[in-house]
Amino acid sequence: QVQLVESGGGLVQAGGSLRLSCAASGRTFSNYAMGWFRQPPGKGREFVAAISWSDGSTYYADSVKGRFTISRDGAKNTVYLQLNSLKADDTAVYYCAATPPPWTSWVVGLADEYEYWGQGTQVTVSS
Repeated sequence: QVQLVESGGGLVQAGGSLRLSCAASGRTFSNYAMGWFRQPPGKGREFVAAISWSDGSTYYADSVKGRFTISRDGAKNTVYLQLNSLKADDTAVYYCAATPPPWTSWVVGLADEYEYWGQGTQVTVSS
């Protein structure tokens, strides 16, 4: 069974940084799209970033572009999200997700396109 396990969340001051990890297991993830989504308190789930496992192409929400960086380590089956210049509005539960092919860049930001999800890790940014 596919498992996605997030880690690395915590409390950080505005302007600080965190690095989130998503350990993936149970499948060969070549050709998958791997994504990060977040759910702020009292709000719905929103797209953050995604990466193609095969070629490393990346996609970002406008709200995080230039501040967050998504990457993957194929040898470790792990996806990372580096969060820099954090703002209070970044406070949310962050979820790792994965979807097999076929997928396209047109839908990579849509949560409904993802088949597998982790349990989330809390990121809290104090102002």
